[in-house]
Amino acid sequence: MADVEFKTLQAEEIKFGKNNFLEVARKKAVAQEGENEFIAISRGFFTQDGTKRFRRSIALPDQDEIVDFVVKSLQQMHGKATAGKKKEAHHEAPAEDVPEEPAE
Repeated sequence: MADVEFKTLQAEEIKFGKNNFLEVARKKAVAQEGENEFIAISRGFFTQDGTKRFRRSIALPDQDEIVDFVVKSLQQMHGKATAGKKKEAHHEAPAEDVPEEPAE
């Protein structure tokens, strides 16, 4: 079995909750047979001493078709979730708080 070295080329992170984070990173797997770039989406937490620990990760092929599909799907699902919340908030607002459209 060949040794594989993983290199992080670029990473973006967002913290949430008390000590959790989500990381999106471009990584490279380097082995004797060659190298392969991919995008990793990982969830983890910070230990008491501040060390990052990863719980779960998914690796996506670095292909436009795959990345575009994931981005589009996330935006659509997020849009549906937030559209419902915005719609509910709009219905809860008193009529006088909603600006009138100018007459043409």
